[in-house]
Amino acid sequence: MNTNPFIALFKSPRKSRLAVLIDPDKYNPDLVKLCDKSAVTCVLLGGSRLEHGNVHATALKIKKLTRKPVILFPGDENQLTRAADGVLLPLLLSGRNADYLGGKQVLMAPRIKKFQLPVTPLGYLLIDGGRESATQQVTGTQPMNPQDLELITDTALACQYMGCKAVYLEAGSGASHTVHARIIRNVKHVLEVPLIAGGGVDSAKKARALVNAGADLVVVGNALEKDVTLLESLNPIFKSRS
Repeated sequence: MNTNPFIALFKSPRKSRLAVLIDPDKYNPDLVKLCDKSAVTCVLLGGSRLEHGNVHATALKIKKLTRKPVILFPGDENQLTRAADGVLLPLLLSGRNADYLGGKQVLMAPRIKKFQLPVTPLGYLLIDGGRESATQQVTGTQPMNPQDLELITDTALACQYMGCKAVYLEAGSGASHTVHARIIRNVKHVLEVPLIAGGGVDSAKKARALVNAGADLVVVGNALEKDVTLLESLNPIFKSRS
């Protein structure tokens, strides 16, 4: 069995890490080149839906431009490729759509085995970020209310008890605001696995707030599609914690 590159990220003494999420439909080689020279610890590859992008071809392009691990974050079974270093297998426990609680995972399983990809089971919780997200549209599930702090915390804990090796609190691509700091702190307090936070991170200030609240990994995607120079302002936050 290959070493799991995603789990290996959290074995270093660094307190928090930065990941860049790349949608194959919006691949930008300039962003990847910046990632290779920055505090980014890994590149996540995937999207809620694909219109014209090719995951395999995009993974190969990314691998030519960076030495950072390329980890798949697939929206469905068609977003898998042996060209990647590993895969996050999401369990959408914030919703009750059976397709995303087992159906999609069953379809992904034989391809993951065929490609011999190291797998990280991921508890995925969609939190209301003030704007309807692509995840919400595709899965047909509603985001969790940020006011339901106890329910969010209990759901994250259930993810851990069900075998997930990390939990992702996601406000949604292009969210008007990030997951609130009090949610991050509460969930972090009960978890023994890495806590990931993303969605709506369009400034260094917002990224720092997630880090200070306890996020082990901050994911930035949509904002970098609009402005790759944002990465320059994010670097000091994560380099200072290495």
